Amino acid sequence: MAVDAGRADGVVWRNRALTLFDRVAVPVAVCDVYGRVALANPAMAAECGTTPGRLRGRDVLELFRPQEAGQVERIAEALRLRHRSRYQVSVRWRAPGGAERYGELTADPVSDTVDETPALLVMLRVQGECSVPEPEPVRVTPVEGRVLALLAGGATTAAAARELGLSKDGVTYHLRRLSARWHTATRTELVARAYALGVLAPGVWPPEPRTTETR
Repeated sequence: MAVDAGRADGVVWRNRALTLFDRVAVPVAVCDVYGRVALANPAMAAECGTTPGRLRGRDVLELFRPQEAGQVERIAEALRLRHRSRYQVSVRWRAPGGAERYGELTADPVSDTVDETPALLVMLRVQGECSVPEPEPVRVTPVEGRVLALLAGGATTAAAARELGLSKDGVTYHLRRLSARWHTATRTELVARAYALGVLAPGVWPPEPRTTETR
C-alpha cells in the first residue's frame, strides 16, 4: 500500500510540474543530450511560431543559431564526460513576425541518478532585437535618374528629350541600358522597379530621383 501511495504522490507532483511548465512565461524545453526537443512549453513554441507538439524532435540549435561554434563544441565535450555544469550559448533566431532576435540559451543537465545519461533543461532568455538597416538605394547616374523621374511622371520620349536637352535616341539609349540592367520588359515595369530599388523618391510628385544618386 505504501508503494502505491508513493506512486500516486509521484503522479500528482509530475502533473503539477507539467502544469507549471506549461504556464511559465519563460521559454523552456527539455531536450535529449543531442539537443533534440522532447518537450517544449507554449512560450518556447511561440518564439518559433509553432505549437509545442510540432517542436518535438527538432534540433534546438537549428531553431536558435549559435553565435560561436566553439561554445557548442565545448558543451558537447563536457556532456560526453558527464560534467554537470550549467551551459550557456549565445544565439540568434527569426521571430514569427520576421524580426531577428538575439539572446542566450541556458542548458542544465538533469537526470534521476548521476550515472544516467542526462536530459537537458533548456531555457531561453530574450535579450533584444537586431536593428536591420534600411538597404541603400541602387545607384544610377544623374541623367538616368532624371530620365526615370520624367518617365514616371508620364513624359514621352520626345518630351523627356526636350526637358533634358537630349535627342530622342539619347533618351532611348538610357532606357534600354536601364531595362537591360534591371531585366524589365516595359516602361511601366521599369518605373516600378525604380521605386522598388529606391532610385525614385517615394511619396513625391512630380517624381524626383533620390538625392543619393551618383555618377
